[in-house]
Formats: sequence, C-alpha cells, structure tokens
Amino acid sequence: MTDETRSRARVGGSGELVALRSPAGVALVAATVLASMIGFLDAFMINVAVPAIAEDLDAGVSQLQWVLTGYLITVAALLLLAGALADHFGRRRVLVAGLLVMLVASIGCAAAGSVGTLVVARLLQGAGGALVVPSSLALLNGTLVPSDRARAIGIWAGLATLSSTFGPYGGGWLVDHASWRYVFLLNLPLIIAALLVITRVPEVTWAPRPLSLDLLGALFAIAGLGGIIYALTEGPGRGWDDPVVLVFGLVGILSLAGLVPLEQHRSTPLLRLALFKSRQFDAINAATLLFYGALAAASYLVVLQCELQLGFSATETGAALIPESVVFLLVSPFVGGLVARIGTRWPMAIGILIVAAGFGWLSTTKAGDSYVSAVLPGALLWGLGIGLAVAPLTAGVLAAVDDNDLGEASAINDAASRVGGVVMVALVPLLLGAGSAKSLAEPLASRFSTAMLVIAGLCVAAALLTIVYVSRDRTPHNRMPAPSPRVAVCLLPDPAGSPKS
Repeated sequence: MTDETRSRARVGGSGELVALRSPAGVALVAATVLASMIGFLDAFMINVAVPAIAEDLDAGVSQLQWVLTGYLITVAALLLLAGALADHFGRRRVLVAGLLVMLVASIGCAAAGSVGTLVVARLLQGAGGALVVPSSLALLNGTLVPSDRARAIGIWAGLATLSSTFGPYGGGWLVDHASWRYVFLLNLPLIIAALLVITRVPEVTWAPRPLSLDLLGALFAIAGLGGIIYALTEGPGRGWDDPVVLVFGLVGILSLAGLVPLEQHRSTPLLRLALFKSRQFDAINAATLLFYGALAAASYLVVLQCELQLGFSATETGAALIPESVVFLLVSPFVGGLVARIGTRWPMAIGILIVAAGFGWLSTTKAGDSYVSAVLPGALLWGLGIGLAVAPLTAGVLAAVDDNDLGEASAINDAASRVGGVVMVALVPLLLGAGSAKSLAEPLASRFSTAMLVIAGLCVAAALLTIVYVSRDRTPHNRMPAPSPRVAVCLLPDPAGSPKS
C-alpha cells in the first residue's frame, strides 16, 4: 500500500485497512453477515405469519398488504439517500444507527396491538433497513485490503444465505408453537450480536464525500412509490373510482414522472441519469424490475397457497421452499466461470426462463395435492433458474458502465429489484381478484393458477429483454460478482466498491 493510499485510508477512521484473517477482519465479516440476515428476516419472514396476523388482529386484505409493503416501500425509497449518508458520515456509524432503528422497530412490531401500529412500526423498520443495506457491504469492501475482498464476499454470501434457507422454517415454528409476534423478535439476538461485534471493526474509509443530500429527489421518490402503492393496495377494496384512490394514484404517477426532469437539473442528484445512456444498463434494470418483482410476488403467493389451500402448518410452509435455496447454493458457485466463458446473455435468459417454468408448474397446485408432486418440482426449477440468472444479471449490469460508476450502478440495480418487489406484492390482491374480500382464501382457490401464470409471463418478458438487448461479450473477471444470498433480499453490490463509493 502506498503512502498516499495509507493516508486516504486513515481519513475519518482509526486505522489501516485490515486483513481478512485478522481479528478485525473476522469481526467485520461476522457483522455484515448478521446485518444481511437481519435484512432478510425483516423483509420476508413475515410471509409465513400473514394468516396468523389476520386472525389475531382481525385484519383485512388491504391492511395485511400494508404490513407487507410498508417495510419494502421505505427501503426502496430511501436506499440511495442512505448510501450518501454512509459515504459522508462513515459506513460503520450509519450501520450502527440502522441496526438500532431496526431494534426499536422490531420490538414495536412484536408489541403492536392494532394493525395501524404494526404498519407504522414496519415503516420505521424499513427506514432502518435502508441504512443497513448500503452501509454493511460498503463497510466490508472499504475496510478490507483489496486482495481479500472477493474471498470475504464469497464467505459472506454463503453464510448470509443460511437465514434465507432456514429462517422461514424457524419463523413458521414460532407461529405454530408460540405467536406470530415472536417472528419479529427472531432478529433481536442477531441485532445485538451485530452491535457487539461491530465494536471490533475500525471505521476505515476513503476521504468522505461532501454531504450532498438530494432531499427533494428523495421526497419525490417516496411520494411516487407511496402514492402508487396506496392506490394499488386500496383500489380493489375501495373501488378504482374512489376519490382518495384516484388522488393518491395521481400524486404517485406525477411524482415519479417529475423525478426525471428534477434530477436532470440537480447538481448532486439522487439518481444520476447519465448512467441510463447505456442500452444494456437500461435493459438489465428493466429485466431486474420484472424478474425480481415476479420472485417477490411468487414467494408470497406460494406461501399463502401452502397455508390456506394445501393445509400446511406455518412450520411446513417455512420448510416448503428450502429445496429452492439448496439448489441455488449448489448451482451458483459454478455460474461465474460459465459467464466468463460465454458471456451474460444466455445464462441469464435461460435461468429466468427456467424460473418461469417453475412458476408454471406451481400454478397447477390445488387443494388436496401433495407436496412432492405439486410443490417440490416447481421449487427445484425455481432454485436452478435463480442459480443461473443472478450472477450474470449482476455482472451484466456492472459491465455496462465505467469502472468509476460501478458502485452507483449496483445501487440503482438494487433499487430496481426492490421497487419491482414492492409493486408486485402490492398487486397480489388485484391478480387474485380479491376486491373487498376479508380473506385471500377464496380468491386463492379460484385465481391462484392465473396469478402464477401472469407472474411467469413477467419472467418471460424479462428473458426476452435479455436476449434482445444484453451483449454477448464475455464479462471481464474483475466484474464477476460472488454468489448472492436469496435473490428476494437484494442484489450483491459490486465486490470492487460499494453503493456510491
């Protein structure tokens, strides 16, 4: 390391970059693994608890949708803004702040006496998640010596995936044997452990950037997402011609439409539009929006179908998709070499089409079917497909931009995946034709197959975008990402950098 590099590495911190095999390096990996596990649990563990929450709090369909989407909205809307905070104030400091917010919010969720209180706590939980997501892996990359970063991210990916593999099973067990409230407390030991471990991690950063928060852009993003999600959530029950639904929908559309010209005239924009001059970058982000939206909606629908139609307990439902994660873990380590040889286009497209085939199989699931014949084959195809698709998708979006833009490109792609997820989860009642139904059980019985086929169609559209617009060029080795954890959580940020770093 040169003297200049050492000097820059000390700015805002307390020491040199650390080695992976040092005590600080071990603590660093442990802290970021725990942070990723917490993010998964808060985002998606709640799926197995939805029927129990509905019964205990007497919650209707639209209220349950807010419990699900509240977290996702605030994470998606605040993600880029939180990355700027991490770059200015320090990644470790912002990560600690995010973990503390999530700690308080998780206790609030568990103690909620009404659906309204639970939704507010979930919104707060999402704000904490937005602080944790960009700062945790940025801390991992920015604190380790460059030669150890790829190895560390590989370790992080494997360990973080444990939460996605076995977390739903643990959450289901808690629902069956204790209460849905304990699902929100499941991450408390992880948060406390992360806060303790991170005290062993030095705050080593590059020269901090000037604080240039695009608060107006963030406000437009929140108003846009919030307004559209409100309209999609309340529309089926209130009626699409309801004045409140129309006003919120219009505010959402106008806010998102106004975000583009607003960002064009900002000196420090929330979203740098110059990156979208690349056709491949645009196409992969559009494919990400569709594909990850499909994954989020399918995860929710399959969990509901298992519990409400197939009669699975919450524990059995939590275990139902474990084979998907196992196949993903087995396949993904080999995909990097394949992409380096043949490029990103075909592995990504074929993987997405295999996921579509899995959704097609799952669409035939109906009451009375067995797990082995109805769910398992679709879950195996699902795992194989995402194992093929995730690494080339991430590599392709990074290959479409200059090296100086890798971190920001990764953050935008992550945001696209989250926006796709929150929009599609909000659309689930509409896909099921739930209307003003109190429960989703009856709509599931009649419309589950149609909804799953629509979601499979989104995957096909994402694959077609990939085939038409993604380059056949092989991706340079330094752009290849390590395998990411369960894809419903987030895309793996760039190993060579971090969001906005």
